[in-house]
Amino acid sequence: MHNRFVSTALLLVGMTAVHAAWADATLEKIRQRGKLSVGIDGPSPPFGTLDTATGKTGGYQTELAADLARRLGVQLETIPVTASTRVQFLQAGKVDLLVANIQWTQERSEILSFAPTPYDLVGGAAMVSKQSGIKRWEDLRGKVACVSQGSNFARPLAEQYGAIVKGLRGIPESLLALKGGTCAASVHIQPALYQTLNGPNKGEWTAFTLATNDQLIPSPTVVWTRRGEQDTVAFVDKAIRDWHRTGFLLSQARKFGVPDGAYIRPAHDHAKQGKFDVAPQDFAVFTEGQKP
Repeated sequence: MHNRFVSTALLLVGMTAVHAAWADATLEKIRQRGKLSVGIDGPSPPFGTLDTATGKTGGYQTELAADLARRLGVQLETIPVTASTRVQFLQAGKVDLLVANIQWTQERSEILSFAPTPYDLVGGAAMVSKQSGIKRWEDLRGKVACVSQGSNFARPLAEQYGAIVKGLRGIPESLLALKGGTCAASVHIQPALYQTLNGPNKGEWTAFTLATNDQLIPSPTVVWTRRGEQDTVAFVDKAIRDWHRTGFLLSQARKFGVPDGAYIRPAHDHAKQGKFDVAPQDFAVFTEGQKP
């Protein structure tokens, strides 16, 4: 199972980011205004933390965004986004990039472009009451599963496992609904729920657990751009490959407590050995119909 997850994520790595149709001026515009605006998740450990003194969000995603800004020689502006606002913020030009926990899906790739090298592989987990009797994804049939609005977990929960899906604003609202009994399971990316159960506030969640270790549709996490911004795609993809090769991504993950065993550490090992690319036919499942 572990090797399959790693192989799945590496499927995207060999994609050629630049199709020689045209080059937009996005990067030049960023340099001219001296600022890179990046959409990140709000405070959601282990990916983002809140500085109570300044009220600003920092942490893992901010550090990745900061490296992109450094490479461009500009200042960084981070803008917290939610599942219901992130695509709109990007399309409307409120942010230049999305460096958040947004996994690749065919539907998203049809309206946005992305840097083809993933920076993580993340699937869903179901947080449930220890008294619920829910031990498998199949046990959610006929039960209410709360997700974030726009979550790519909604479809498999409903279609494959027969859950009654309820979309809420974000993880905090979903967890509150779980605690209040409105939903039988809170389904979100596994690292975030793991952090909830094992982080500083774990005491308030002692009556809850993850239903299963099997992640729901583990998918590559990529950096998203507006459709057709090929210069931005090429720039970001080169940076992500450097993150893997140099160990920057691995060190940041370990610094902030982001799980690295499923993809980040194996990808670093592959990159060090010069085995980062895969045959084009291997990533066809992700690129079918995709024209960045």
